[in-house]
Amino acid sequence: MKRTFIILLFVSLITHVFAQVLEPVKWSYNKTDLGDNNWELTFTASIDEHWHLYSQEIPEGGPEKTAFYFYDIDGFELLDKNIEIIEEESFTEENNLDYIIPFTEPDGIEENDPNFGMVVTYFEHEANFSRKIHLTTQDPLSVKGYIYFMCCDDSKCLPPAEVEFEFLFNGAKTTQTAQTDNKNQEGSALFDNADFSAQGEKGKYKKTTVIIKDKSVLVNDLTDKSLWELFLFSFLAGLAAILTPCVFPMIPMTVSFFMKDPDKKSKGKLQAISFGLSIIAIYTIVGTIIAVTLGVNFANWLSTHWLPNILFFLIFVIFAASFFGMFEITMPSWMINKTDAKADKGGLTGAFFMAFTLVLVSFSCTGPLVGLILVQAAGGAWLEPIVGMLGFSLAFALPFTTFAFFPSWMNKLPKSGGWLNSVKVVLGFIELALGLKFLSVADQTYHWGLLDREVYLALWIIIFILMGIYLLGKIKFAHDSDVKFISVPRLMLVIVTFSFVIYLIPGMWGAPLKALSGYLPPLSTHDFDLVSITRENSLAASGIEQESSICETPKFHEFLHLPHGLEGYYDYEQGLECAKKLNKPIYIDFTGHGCVNCREMEANVWSDPRVLKRLKEDYVIISLYVDDKTLLPESEWVESSVDGKLKKTIGKVYADVQIYNFDINAQPYYVLLNHDGGLLAQPRAYDLDVEAFVQFLDEGLDNYMAGTHL
Repeated sequence: MKRTFIILLFVSLITHVFAQVLEPVKWSYNKTDLGDNNWELTFTASIDEHWHLYSQEIPEGGPEKTAFYFYDIDGFELLDKNIEIIEEESFTEENNLDYIIPFTEPDGIEENDPNFGMVVTYFEHEANFSRKIHLTTQDPLSVKGYIYFMCCDDSKCLPPAEVEFEFLFNGAKTTQTAQTDNKNQEGSALFDNADFSAQGEKGKYKKTTVIIKDKSVLVNDLTDKSLWELFLFSFLAGLAAILTPCVFPMIPMTVSFFMKDPDKKSKGKLQAISFGLSIIAIYTIVGTIIAVTLGVNFANWLSTHWLPNILFFLIFVIFAASFFGMFEITMPSWMINKTDAKADKGGLTGAFFMAFTLVLVSFSCTGPLVGLILVQAAGGAWLEPIVGMLGFSLAFALPFTTFAFFPSWMNKLPKSGGWLNSVKVVLGFIELALGLKFLSVADQTYHWGLLDREVYLALWIIIFILMGIYLLGKIKFAHDSDVKFISVPRLMLVIVTFSFVIYLIPGMWGAPLKALSGYLPPLSTHDFDLVSITRENSLAASGIEQESSICETPKFHEFLHLPHGLEGYYDYEQGLECAKKLNKPIYIDFTGHGCVNCREMEANVWSDPRVLKRLKEDYVIISLYVDDKTLLPESEWVESSVDGKLKKTIGKVYADVQIYNFDINAQPYYVLLNHDGGLLAQPRAYDLDVEAFVQFLDEGLDNYMAGTHL
């Protein structure tokens, strides 16, 4: 019994952690009496770590801006007469118009937002908005409205939310229960198929009810793998650093120092361990100092603002020139001599200063790699620089400690020679290519138009062609030895390099190059996208009429669309009826217009031929947009089972659907259902594993055909 209780408790905790509604922004508000019937209204947004709230001024095509809507402006006026009050059509019951009043906001962070690929202003941690008003009446006055806002972190955005408020003056009594946080964001549940009428039992409008058979199965794995990816990238960079002429010759010299006294091998091994741990400690301390002193805001500024990106680009070009042999970058000699003198003391202290000396001496080769790791980590939180330096230093220290324990293995190491400088030059080509990424960020952020996708690809193609020619021995730099013949490993590198060039070439005519999507400018900057043009015209040119996979014209098809020529529905009821007619299971796609991860899933996972075939032939697709603001007819308004509010837009209804059924409000989110609302497979979130997605679709179809569900 006790064991069963523990298991149930564990499942409950996991469900709570991984399948919860995110509430990253919480609001509070108050009023301050300024005298003479003047008041200051203040709204405070408390923002969770790593999340941000957008400003009231956002460029077109970006995220939803923060806006303060007032139901009525009778009874007060703004003290600043120059402020324009905007009238907008209202979705509220109280009035036909809403009034947007601009509020004074704090200085925000203005930089490129990776979610939308444009410069926006946003706030972190806390933001205070204020506006001074003058009451024009002595009668009791209730000033009501709602805050409309959207929030994102570095990888996902939540659908826009509303928070109601009410200010009471002159002894007025409250007429509503105003929400002071965004706990109840828009959304409801999938509809009860047995009672789906416009006239519900308890009110005028239909009320959503749950159709999921057993919510206890909804344990969602949303683990972020970015730290492991950064660690692996850093570890590989550490291995690359070992193969440079600054480091590789140091291995036998250092190991021989530890093993110089054959009668005290255990002491030598202890010193080797201390040496390796010291290297790890030195680099990790550097990462920790950067994380603690600079913090997330500075890291975000580093990764997106034009100034540091141009600076990083120039630094990478300088380091590349150094690797090519144009000049040598070294640490000050006095610093190296001082640490080297302390290393002669021996013991554990001496091992530490030996490690410190190695770090300084090898800086000309390791500096660019360490800098690259820190820049890669700059877009994340405080933990990323520490993880990056830990991965790099672990790989960097590994050979010194390993060969101290097994000195005979050193006999199998290749001898130092010209190949070491070749490694350095190859790293120079790679540094030059990666440096273009920083120039590209600045170019995209400020719309200079200097480095569009085809220009960027042309530069990469030239860089890697030159690298391949160099590996063939046809180009020689200052410190290179003559290449009398091509070794097999070098030939393999030549084949890989030119294969990569051939992979890049179709990108000049619009090929998506999915493997490099994170490093290339967006396709929207491409002047001539032949692939897109061909895709759009191929069906018309062929004259072949494709068989439709739906029953009737979908509602909202005028402004909602599916990718890759897929057909489906944007209304749950209509899609459910078609699924029954066609005897197919239902594929629900919770998505949004502002969902960047949704687009990435569609581009990288949905586009796979196996996934496309299954979606087209085996399922009825229902894409539910949780952020669409299209007003529904009154007969389709829904009284929320989550917060009791009336939902009148497509986005509000289906955001409510997701929250009520799945306790989650992040997109994308994919659910497979039978016609009675039974789950056919564990729902999936953002995950670019195509094989796993194919298995997900196959499992759902198998369970549907077998008449079973979770």
